[in-house]
Amino acid sequence: MSKKQRKTLFRIILSAVLLIAAVLVDKTLIKGQSLWLTLAVYLVPYFIIGYDVLHNAVRNIINGQVFDENLLMAVATVGAICIGFFPEAEPQYPEAVFVMLFYQTGELFQSIAVGKSRRSISALMDICPDVAVIERDGQLIETDPDEISVGDVITVRVGDRIPLDGVVTSGSSSLDTSALTGESQPRTAKVGDTVYSGCINLSGVLTVEVTKPFGESTVSRILELVETSGANKSRSENFITKFARVYTPAVVLAAAVLAFLPPLFSSAGYLATLPDWLIRALTFLVISCPCALVISVPLSFFGAIGGASKKGILIKGSNYLETLAQVDTFVFDKTGTLTKGTFAVTEIKSETEAQDELLRLAAKTESHSTHPIAVALRSACQNVTSTDVTEVREIAGHGISANVNGHTVLCGNLKLMNSNGITASEPDIVGTVVHVARNGEYLGYIVISDEIKPAAGVAISELKTLGITDTVMLTGDRQATAESITKAIGLDRCFSDLLPEDKVTALERIMSDKQPHRKTAFVGDGINDAPVLMRADVGIAMGALGSDAAIEAADIVLMDDDIKKLSTAILMARKTIAIVRQNIAFALGVKAAVLILSIFGFTPMWLAVFADVGVAVIAILNAMRTLR
Repeated sequence: MSKKQRKTLFRIILSAVLLIAAVLVDKTLIKGQSLWLTLAVYLVPYFIIGYDVLHNAVRNIINGQVFDENLLMAVATVGAICIGFFPEAEPQYPEAVFVMLFYQTGELFQSIAVGKSRRSISALMDICPDVAVIERDGQLIETDPDEISVGDVITVRVGDRIPLDGVVTSGSSSLDTSALTGESQPRTAKVGDTVYSGCINLSGVLTVEVTKPFGESTVSRILELVETSGANKSRSENFITKFARVYTPAVVLAAAVLAFLPPLFSSAGYLATLPDWLIRALTFLVISCPCALVISVPLSFFGAIGGASKKGILIKGSNYLETLAQVDTFVFDKTGTLTKGTFAVTEIKSETEAQDELLRLAAKTESHSTHPIAVALRSACQNVTSTDVTEVREIAGHGISANVNGHTVLCGNLKLMNSNGITASEPDIVGTVVHVARNGEYLGYIVISDEIKPAAGVAISELKTLGITDTVMLTGDRQATAESITKAIGLDRCFSDLLPEDKVTALERIMSDKQPHRKTAFVGDGINDAPVLMRADVGIAMGALGSDAAIEAADIVLMDDDIKKLSTAILMARKTIAIVRQNIAFALGVKAAVLILSIFGFTPMWLAVFADVGVAVIAILNAMRTLR
């Protein structure tokens, strides 16, 4: 409990004791003989517990921020005190003190609840290292990570957080990446491996060459993403903000009408009935405070985003969380999302020469490419040189054309062969087929296969259990390969033979078939799927640890490579929306019922306070469930 909260608790206890004492003095000593003396006795606990509310109300009025809960409480309690001066009216001094006392008790509970949520988020995101260790003049010194430049070599001691992204130059260790990925299983880091800021070094000293400045490091990007997530508000939050802006002035006006209009039509006389209607109006004001909604709804989304971050699921805003809860269609990229993205040569079919020579020619042609297929070809053929490879031209969605030792070589799919007038046929084989031609002559093909992720089938099954009605795969592979993977994983359908630009068109076709209130999510590896990620209702990047492209393009980022976290994200989104709806329905329902009762004079002031403060505390405690 903070110092301010302890001070408020002390004021509550002191005021409660003094209120009891004031009631005893009033009933035993004063006995209603002096109105002013009775008032003085009750004003002591009233000002102890309510001076800050009165001060805030006056200050806000001076600053032009008139309509807030401080004004409502000030008017309600001061009005209750003043009612005692009307002829034949019952003094409401104990009620005024009790309302302020109960209100401050509720505020204390709210402060503790909100503080707990914020501390949980702060502890979760306390992954930013304070220092980096660097060697200067033969000495290891600690310095601010901001002062480290790209290319500097830092030392990461056992137990330290890695301060900046970099590549291990010496040493080996186990790393705790849970702060970034939500995974408890340590990862091994050795020479040549990329390591990311925010991870904890568990077992061995590492030296790391820095590859990114601190402001662009993984931990900085994550912190920035979480901190700015509040800017992307959900429809529910925007509704509550607009609602409160209109609602509070409206209830003040309604309370004024309720206080002063009905006595005009009373046969008993205006002044005789005015106190009764004033009490009803003041009760009406207490009930109508909108703090239950104004605090609990944003807190629900805030807690959910923090809870998701703890599991390695970064959500850029509550609007994306709200949209995710409405998703009924998941569209997947294949490579790196449903499959491991690690290709291997599984078959070679040569028409004219030895298989080894065909493989070597293909590997040379692809020697300048970073595509996974090119990497697989080079891995299968050792000691490939590129000195005699010139005029390399990469044709998106088709393959590569190059001059190899004076010969024009084409290496790619059937589209590349057909577009160059080379006769070739597609074998009925599962895998990616790379056709090879030299000087217009077809030489044969090489089959490269990508292994399906073991968790892919489980993830799809879990999504269907959650009511996802359509699961689709987009791939540039041949129809036979695409259908084989679709069947193996349990997807509903697939789109094959797609060029990169065709994926956006395919996604738009899928989305056009959906009703407006149903949403479509696209899941990709975040490296070359940026246009599709941005076009979907919700773009989800897989395995994005260290991927700038994923963090930039996606709305939701899964920081590790666990596709099963999609169902976790869906469950969290739906649970959050359910909690938000519960709070809205509960708060408005209770307030509406008690407001109606107050108009007819059936609501004592204590019940009015419960309808405000009690409802707010219950709604906030309910909102805090999103943290779990």
